[in-house]
Amino acid sequence: MKSMTGYGAGGSVNKGIKILVELSSVNRKQAEVAISVPNELESMESEIRKAILSSVSRGRVSGRVTIQRPTGSANRSVIINNDQAKAYKKALSKFADGMGIDVDLSLEALLRFPGVMETVEKEVNPKSLSLILKKAIKQALKQLQQMRSKEGQHLCKDLSKRLSKLRLMTKRVSKRAPQVIVVHRKRLIERLSKADIDVHDVNDERFLREVVYFTDRSDITEELTRLESHFEQMESCLTVVEPVGRKLDFLAQEMFREVNTIGSKANDSVISNEVVALKTELEKIREQVQNVE
Repeated sequence: MKSMTGYGAGGSVNKGIKILVELSSVNRKQAEVAISVPNELESMESEIRKAILSSVSRGRVSGRVTIQRPTGSANRSVIINNDQAKAYKKALSKFADGMGIDVDLSLEALLRFPGVMETVEKEVNPKSLSLILKKAIKQALKQLQQMRSKEGQHLCKDLSKRLSKLRLMTKRVSKRAPQVIVVHRKRLIERLSKADIDVHDVNDERFLREVVYFTDRSDITEELTRLESHFEQMESCLTVVEPVGRKLDFLAQEMFREVNTIGSKANDSVISNEVVALKTELEKIREQVQNVE
């Protein structure tokens, strides 16, 4: 079992050029990728997304890819904008003539004007970066999955404890269920007695019909059986490696539905209290399941 939250970083170097990849993931029902890449690697963005999606089945993964070049003039090129320099010189000469002064413009002064001289990073061929990029992504995904697995272990332990609590509460409900009929039968006799109705013959057809009707209406055997089946399926999900978040979410919803039905059918204060406790614990499970891949 893995969590959907995690962080991973990786880096690789070749001929002084280093690529860094940072990935972080948060909860999402589906798999989503939002990646930021430098201009030189835009053509490889689809490959990066494909690598991430092949490793992550659920969750939103945000990432950033950066390139670090070695310092030094060999990695930068100088661009001289001749047209811009000529425009500056022409404008300054015209201004000097109008003021009646000599033009005193040196090359050094001209190069300082904005847009005349620029230094830019030399672009790197994307193909030459492919190998180190793949290594960096592999490292980042490995770290990401290690953290997601570690978080998943904690989620597994928590879900296992809560599942044990659900089983314990359900056993108490199952033990209480047969007594509900006995209590109802006793109350029915008491009500008939208060109404001055002869209740000596407890095998009276109308009396038995009422008991049978109540028994059928408040029977929660099927719900308890389905709950136990859901418990077993959830327990098996906690031991597998493949993504089980969607299945766990479905099972939690089904458990909640069965518990709601038990609460509406039981007609017993003791069981009603257990139902409240079951719903509280199930809500916590549903929250935790939202974190599972």
